[in-house]
Formats: sequence, C-alpha cells, structure tokens
Amino acid sequence: MTVSLEQLRRCHFAVDLGAARTRVYVKGAGLVVDQPSVAAVNTRSGALIAVGEFAEKMMGRTPGYIRVVRPISGGTVVDIEMAQRMLRQLLGDKTRRALRRNLRLRAAACTPHDADPLAQRATIETLVGLGARKVELVDTLIAAAVGCGLPVERPEATMIMVCGAAATQVAVLSLGSIVTAERIPVGGEAVDHAIVQHLRHEHELMLPSQSVRPLQLALSGNGLTPHGPAVTEIHGRDVATGLARSVRVDTAAVRDAIQTPLTAVLDGIGKVLRDCPPDLVADLADSGIIMVGGSALLPGFDEMLREATGMPVHIAERPDICAAQGLGAMLEGRIEPLVLNPLAA
Repeated sequence: MTVSLEQLRRCHFAVDLGAARTRVYVKGAGLVVDQPSVAAVNTRSGALIAVGEFAEKMMGRTPGYIRVVRPISGGTVVDIEMAQRMLRQLLGDKTRRALRRNLRLRAAACTPHDADPLAQRATIETLVGLGARKVELVDTLIAAAVGCGLPVERPEATMIMVCGAAATQVAVLSLGSIVTAERIPVGGEAVDHAIVQHLRHEHELMLPSQSVRPLQLALSGNGLTPHGPAVTEIHGRDVATGLARSVRVDTAAVRDAIQTPLTAVLDGIGKVLRDCPPDLVADLADSGIIMVGGSALLPGFDEMLREATGMPVHIAERPDICAAQGLGAMLEGRIEPLVLNPLAA
C-alpha cells in the first residue's frame, strides 16, 4: 500500500469522492453520508439551493437561473470550491462541529488508480478546505478490495474490478500491493449514453435524464443475456414533434447497442491477465473476479463476464459502498499489516 496502515489509523474521517455518489466515513460513527455527487446553485445569487438526492431530482427540471452541477467527474474533483460546499452541506453542522474538535484533523480519501498529480492535489485541497490538516490518499482498488473482504495481504492473487460511473478499474493484488492494473475510461455513464443514442437514432425518441437506469432495470436480472425479456416499453419525447410518446423496444437491439463499451471492459481485463505472472493467474482460476462499484449491479453484467473470461465472477455483498467500507476498516484498525521479518544472517 502507498500509505501505511499506521498513518491511516490516525485519520478521523475518510471520503470516497465518486462521479455518481459521495460517501463519508467518520471514525467511530460509521458511514454518515451516501448521497449523489450533485449540487444545485442559484446563478443570480451564487447561493447553494440543494445537494445530494434532492439536487439530483432537479436535473432537467429547473428554471434558467438554477444550475445543477457535478463537481466530481471520473473520480476527480473538477470544481474544488463547489465540492467543498457540497461536502459541508452533506456532512451537516453537527458532524462538522464534532470533527473540528480534533486540533490536528486528519482525513483519508480514495483516488483512482494512476491518478495524475493534479487530480491528487485537487482531492487534497478539497479536504483541506474542510479543515483537514493532513490528507492521506489511498488507491480506490486497495480500498475496495479491503472493503469487500479480499485477503489482500496474503501471498495469493485476488482480482478486483471497480465498476464506476465514469471508468472501470481492474487489478490483480498480492501481498498488499497492486501487481498489475488497468483503468478503462468506460463506466456506467458510457452504457447510459449508448442506450440514449440507440433510442434517438432507431426510434427518434429522447429519454428524460432520470429514465436510463430504470430502462436498464427493465431488462430484468438477465438484462445483458438472451434470457431476459424480449420487449420492453419506453416512454420519452418525440425528436420531431416534441410530444410525449411511448415505443416498444426490442431488448436484443439494446444489448447490441451497449456491446461497444462492454467490449472495452473485456479488453482491459484481458490486458491485466496478460501482464500478470502465470502463478498468480493460476490462483485466479479458482478465486475469479470480484465486482464492486455501482455499475456492477447492471443486470446480467456478471454473467456476460463469466461467459467471456471462463473465470468465476462474483458481485460483492454491497458493491456500491465497498471502497468507503475499506477506508473505514483501515481507519478503525481492523486490518492487520503484513510483517515481513528479514532472515537472520
């Protein structure tokens, strides 16, 4: 691990800043925030109107003077000031006062694998603006692996796949470190976009911003496989007339439309396996791939990976909060470090 467990045990709270959702774990209190990474601002006064779930419901439904923004993109803070304001509101006065009692407030945060120094700096500045005197950065892959209970400290291979909104990260871990990893710039948002474009081109239908996820769920538990429903009904707006219209969509065509982003994910998995030592690949034949992240719940995604790789594929018990739980376990001291004692001469 890039940060020692001893340093993480000194931290008072941890933040997982995701493109879709923001989660905050406070030492001794557990997960206190799990909200969408969205804020609504009055452009006339600059005042913050809403954050989290309420702000997300406002998307596409606001008058001209209200702007709904996402200060985090692809796991990277793109608007530091707005991210700080959003976090302050999500934490609430009571939690912020409790944290400020620590004279040397320390924080931990997840960062995507191979995040550039500028992205790391933006995360640090965001938390420093909340009062943190020191910020420790943890690779999202390590945090998620710890959070879903993988034996990352043992000398055996574990493969984890973090399915985020903006990117998918795949890694093989052993002895508490990343052996090989790949970050694919394709996530749940790319799947949403592929579905939106398909309906626009094939059915001349525009979807409301909130309806893409329900469409994926309409594909049922076998959504990406031929065993799902043959047809599903979709409501939207006609591109030409602007009037409300519903169409019956062939789900096989929807599956074809999202093959391009999903194929990119499969290519990334193949590259990680090719770069991995043979002994570790042999371990993976038994343990397989663990999927975490909100997009891991895409119906039928695990079955598609199982068929494509020939390896066991498992979804973590709570895939959406694994990274935050992993950070929490490190803060609380529930993870024992691997001790390698040098042999006596």
